[in-house]
Amino acid sequence: MEFREGLTFDDVLLVPNYSDITSRTQTDLSTRLSRNISINIPFVSANMDTVTESYMAVAMARAGGIGIIHRFLTISEQADEVLKVKRSGSVMIENPYSIDQNKTIGDAIDYATDKGISGILVIDSESKLVGIITARDLLFEPRRDVSIREIMTKDVVTAKMGVSLDDAKDILHRHRIEKLPIIDDLGTVKGLVTSKDITNAEDYPSASKDGKGRPLVGAAVGVKGDFLERTEAILDAGADAVVVDIAHGHSENAVSAVRNIKKAFPECELIAGNVATAQGTKDLISAGVDAVKVGVGSGSICITRVITGSGVPQLTAVMDCAKVGKDCDVPIISDGGTRTSGDATKALAAGASSVMVGSILGGTDESPGTVLTKNGKRFKVYRGMASLAASIGRKSKETGTISLDDDLNDYVAEGVEAMVPYKGTVTDILKQLTGGVRSGLSYCGAHTISQMQENAEFIKMSGAGFAESQPHDVSLM
Repeated sequence: MEFREGLTFDDVLLVPNYSDITSRTQTDLSTRLSRNISINIPFVSANMDTVTESYMAVAMARAGGIGIIHRFLTISEQADEVLKVKRSGSVMIENPYSIDQNKTIGDAIDYATDKGISGILVIDSESKLVGIITARDLLFEPRRDVSIREIMTKDVVTAKMGVSLDDAKDILHRHRIEKLPIIDDLGTVKGLVTSKDITNAEDYPSASKDGKGRPLVGAAVGVKGDFLERTEAILDAGADAVVVDIAHGHSENAVSAVRNIKKAFPECELIAGNVATAQGTKDLISAGVDAVKVGVGSGSICITRVITGSGVPQLTAVMDCAKVGKDCDVPIISDGGTRTSGDATKALAAGASSVMVGSILGGTDESPGTVLTKNGKRFKVYRGMASLAASIGRKSKETGTISLDDDLNDYVAEGVEAMVPYKGTVTDILKQLTGGVRSGLSYCGAHTISQMQENAEFIKMSGAGFAESQPHDVSLM
């Protein structure tokens, strides 16, 4: 039996090189998420139910990264989360939400609340525009069983298909309106331009967008049961990437799921994992993936290594997998073990094209869940998707019930449920992370991530070296 050494981020440092960079702004953090998707910062929010739903995914895309909607929702719920992201920043919203003119005010209120929107187009049976209802029309409206025709605005300002962005802005300003329906020559609704979408496009110039100007978003699927139906639904909703989510990605289940998805949806951008070896990466690439997610047992709430005795220290795993990825021109995503911007920099220097983060984002405003208070401090729940609570919750989602007859000993948890400190907005967190990575590039004398990967030189350090790297011989305030 042969033993070899495995290293993680705290075992090494990047050796500083000569740098001609005079400002961090001279660095470029754009990178590839997968074969055909590029993002402007190398950060991906994890597909966990305490990290990424639409609110987080929107924030990630606006910052230049991407969020992966977790799969522990019903198919329709997950598709709706994807739709919310896509509708949050379109220059023109295709297939805008609309309601039939024969519905009641109560129907309109319920529909607007369910979709989280402030305005609804009113159409007839032939999808022709006949009016519009806004939040102002519904505010304080006591009647619910009256037809929406009584309160809708009938004389609607519209524009024809092909209207330019500048002309749309001029129409919105001239008529002092916030929503501009787009119609064809027959009066059929074809789209919607809103003032909010225009200002968002101007306010977030570095946002990661698809070909239609909408925020990029990914969504996760499993490897059993309804994974093909789920894939179809999230792709129909507009998901840019499908992530095959399984703890042990180098398995027959994962490889088979990848092949089946690629066969059914050959044009979809497919990411799969998690693996920790070169062979695992090769097998997933051979099955048809467009990016490989790397990391087994390295997450802060993962106890796979404790329970199963299996895993590879994250830096070694990334380096091994990145060699194969480079040969095959398939990007690698480092998933797990990232606690600081320095860890992210090391993962990128080791060959990863992007870094998936979970616990760093788990306590932000944008993560799902409510803020808890303990001993005067605020926290949010953060849990591994193989934890006992997540496993039971997943089963209840699948079956619609929780059986009291289930034996808890049937569950072998490979994750824990914990609390992370409340951290405020994810925007501030990402600024710190990207700022640290930019500095890391400059220390390596690199203007881009790919240049850093070419220049990077790692040096192994002892425990004393690690201690020296931390604040020492001072009293922290």
